This record gives sequence, structure tokens and C-alpha cells, in this order.
Amino acid sequence: MVELSSEDKLVLLQHAISKYEDENTLLEKLKAVLPQKDIDRGIATLIATQRVRRIGPDALQNNISHVGELPEILPHIKPIIDSL
Repeated sequence: MVELSSEDKLVLLQHAISKYEDENTLLEKLKAVLPQKDIDRGIATLIATQRVRRIGPDALQNNISHVGELPEILPHIKPIIDSL
């Protein structure tokens, strides 16, 4: 597997959130790709930078109104996102 930078992980998380808004489903799908620590840290970073918002107790949503469009999927991340 390709080594992902911290920015790559955030892009991966944002696109995964657009596929699975339910946090439990999201965590289950991402466990195969990222360590739990990276997932938790990434979600916290995305919420803190207002790229993602919590819309309920177990739901996450990309904050498109705040940041505009989702970042472009880089070629080395696309297969990972497609496999989720």
C-alpha cells in the first residue's frame, strides 16, 4: 500500500464521509485502510478546520457551504476510495 501523507489522509476521510455519513459505518469501512488513531485524529482535524461538521450524535457531513467543493482525488488515493 502507498504511504499516505497527513493531507492525503484528510482527503481520503472527506471522500469517505461523502459516501458514508453514519460515523459507525464510516469507522468500520476505514479500519481496513487506516489505523484508528489516524481516523480519530483526521476527523477531529476536519471538524476543527470546519471542513466537516457533526450533524447528529453519529453523523458527519462535509461542510460544503464553508469550504466549497471537496478536494480533488489524487490518483494514488482513488483506488482506496473506490474500495470502500
